[in-house]
Amino acid sequence: MLPRGRPRALGATALLLLLLLFGFFLFREDLECERHERGGSGAFPCVLTPRIPLDGRPRGAAALDGDPQVDHRGHNRSDCVPPRPLPPKCELLHVAIVCAGHKSSRDVITLVKSMLFYRKNPLHLHLVTDAVARNILETLFHTWMVPAVWPQVSWIPNKHYSGLYGLMKLVLPGALPPDLARVVVLDTDITFASDIAELWALFAHFSDQQAIGLVENQSNWYLGNLWRNHKPWPALGRGFNTGVILLQLDRLRQAGWEQMWRLTATQELLTLPATSLADQDIFNAVIKGHPGLVHPLPCVWNVQLSDHTLAERCYLEAADIKVIHWNSPKKLRVKNKHVEFFRTLHLTFLEYDGNLLRRELFGCPSPLPPEAEQLQQALAQLDEEDACLAFRQQQLTVHRVHITFLPHEPPPPRPHDITLVAQLSMDRLQVLEALCRHWPGPMSLALYLTDAEAQQFLRFVEASAVLSARKDVAYHVVYREGPLYPINQIRNVALAQALTPYVFLSDIDFLPAHSLYDYLRASIEQLRLGGGRKAALVVPAFETLHYHFRFPSSKAELLALLDAGALYTFRYHEWPRGHAPTDYARWREAQAPYRVQWAADYEPYVVVPRDCPRYDPRFVGFGWNKVAHIVELDAQEYELLVLPEAFAIHLPHTPSLDISRFRSSTTYRDCLQALKEEFHQDLSRRYGAAALKYLTALRQP
Repeated sequence: MLPRGRPRALGATALLLLLLLFGFFLFREDLECERHERGGSGAFPCVLTPRIPLDGRPRGAAALDGDPQVDHRGHNRSDCVPPRPLPPKCELLHVAIVCAGHKSSRDVITLVKSMLFYRKNPLHLHLVTDAVARNILETLFHTWMVPAVWPQVSWIPNKHYSGLYGLMKLVLPGALPPDLARVVVLDTDITFASDIAELWALFAHFSDQQAIGLVENQSNWYLGNLWRNHKPWPALGRGFNTGVILLQLDRLRQAGWEQMWRLTATQELLTLPATSLADQDIFNAVIKGHPGLVHPLPCVWNVQLSDHTLAERCYLEAADIKVIHWNSPKKLRVKNKHVEFFRTLHLTFLEYDGNLLRRELFGCPSPLPPEAEQLQQALAQLDEEDACLAFRQQQLTVHRVHITFLPHEPPPPRPHDITLVAQLSMDRLQVLEALCRHWPGPMSLALYLTDAEAQQFLRFVEASAVLSARKDVAYHVVYREGPLYPINQIRNVALAQALTPYVFLSDIDFLPAHSLYDYLRASIEQLRLGGGRKAALVVPAFETLHYHFRFPSSKAELLALLDAGALYTFRYHEWPRGHAPTDYARWREAQAPYRVQWAADYEPYVVVPRDCPRYDPRFVGFGWNKVAHIVELDAQEYELLVLPEAFAIHLPHTPSLDISRFRSSTTYRDCLQALKEEFHQDLSRRYGAAALKYLTALRQP
C-alpha cells in the first residue's frame, strides 16, 4: 500500500514535468537563438529581424524603449527562423556603389577589399560615379585585374538627378541595366566582416510584395527627440538606414518606383526643408506610406557607428557583426565600446595589400580579360633559368594605379603652360614642400608605394600646410609589386596624367630655379614651338653635396657658387657622359638658346610636348632609363635646344637600393646590357638605317 500523500505528490510532479515539457517546446526556438548568438551549437543560425506589424510601427523601435514583447536588442525572438542556403558557389552577385569625388574613390577601395577578402562568389560591381571618380576607378580596376570581378563604371550626367549624388540611389532602378533583377547597394563607408553571399541570401526571405531590404536606423533621429525643434522626415518608428540596401529592381520598376518617390518627395518638401540625410529621408518617407515594400534585415548587416548610435544593443559580441557602417562625420573617432575592434578591422583592409586579392576563385573558373590573358601567356613563355628573369618579370608586371589619389583641380587652359612630371618613393617625401615652393605651376607626381605607405602619404600631405594648399599638384599612386623599381612605368603614369600642352620631365630630387616656370613658358612662346616644331628644351643640371646651402636666385649667383666649389655640374665626377653634351662652358656665356647634338649616354632634363614618346618600360631599377628616352626623342628628330637662363640643382641623398645592386652585382650589370641590346634591336626595326648610329655608339668603349 502506498502512503496516503503519494498520489498527490506524483500528480504534482507529473504536472510540473508536463509544464516543463510544454515550455521546452514553446521556447525551444528562443533557446536555440540564444545559444547560437553566444557561440553555442544551435540547430541553425538565427535570423534576427525587427517585425513590422500591420499598424506600421517597427517593434524593433519599441524594443529600444523597453518593449517587453521583444528582446533587449530590438529583435522579436519569434522571428528566429532557419536561414535560406547561400547562393550557388559560382552565382554572379551584383553590387551597386555610388561614388563621387576623390575621397569617395579612396573609400570605395577599402570597401571592395573587405568584400573581396571574404567573398566566394563572382562579383559584378556597378559603380555609379561622377566624372572624377569615373576616371579614377576605370584606371584602378583596369590595372587591378581581380579574377571573377567585373567592374562596370558608369557616369550618369548631372541632368538626370540635379547633380546631387546623395540622391543617386533613388534612381538606380532606372539607371542600372533593365534586365538586372536584384542588386545589393552599399555606401562607400562600409566595411565587411563576412561573406557578401550571406547578405545576398536574404533576398530569399522577401515576400512577394517586398522590394527593399533595409536595417532599422540605430539612433533616435527619426523620432525627432534629439534636440529642440528637431523636425526629421517621416518614417516608421526609428526608420531605416540606407547604408546597406537589398533592391528587388524588377518589382520596383513594376510598382512605378520613380513616380512613387518623386511624388512623395514633392509632397514632403511642401512642409519640410531640404533633406538632411539625402536619399535615406526619401526612402523612409516612401516606406511610411507603403510599408509593404520593406523587408527588415537583421541589424548585424548594418551596424551603424553614427552619432547618438544605439548600435551596441544590436549584438552581444563584436564577432557577431557582419557589416560595419562608419556613418558618423567622426568616422574612426566615433565612440563605441567595441570601437577598437572595429577600427582595427577597418585599418587592416585600408592598408591591406590589394595584390593579394588577385586570386582565382577555387572551383569557379571565369574568363580572363584579354589583357590578363596576354599577360599570363607572356609570363608563361619566360625562361625560368634566365639569369635576368627578375627583370623580365618586373617589366611585365601590371601595377595597380590610383590616379589623382588626392583632391586635384586641373589648371585653366593656357597655350604655353607646363606641368612638372616626376616620380618618387616614400623616402623622398621630404623634398615635396621645397619643390612646391620652387615650382608654382602644375605638377603630376607618381608615387611608388605599398597600400600602407599610401595611407602614410595621405597623412603626410594633410599635415603639411604647404602641400595641402596646392590643389594643382596631382598625386598618382602606383602600388608596389616585385623586387625591382619600375621607374619608367611610374614615370609614364605621371606623364600620361599631365594636362598642359608641355611637360618638364624632371626627377624628384632636383629643385628648379625659382623663376624657371615663368621662364620656360616665355621661352616656348618666343621659340614658337606650338607651330609643329619638334624640340626638347634642355634645362642644365647642377648638384650640391651640401644638405643645407643658399639656393641661387639667378644664373650669376649660380656661376659664383660653381666657381667657389659649392656647386658642380651634375655627375661630372661619376658620369660626365650623361650631361657633357649640354656644353656647360658654352652655357656660361650664352645669351640665347643653342642647339646641341645627341651623343651616347646623354640624359638631360627636358621640356617637351605632352604627346612626346613614353619612357621604355623594359628599363627597371637603375641604369639607362632616361638615356633610352632621349635616344627615342632623337630618333624622332626632336631638336635639343639648351636654354641659357634655365637651371635645376640636385639635392644630396642616400643611394637607392637599385644603384647599390648595380654597383655590387655583375649579373645586374649584365642584365642591363642585355636590355640595352634588345632596345637597339627594337629601334632598328622601327627606324631602320637611321638607328645604326645608336648601335655604333653603344659598342664604343
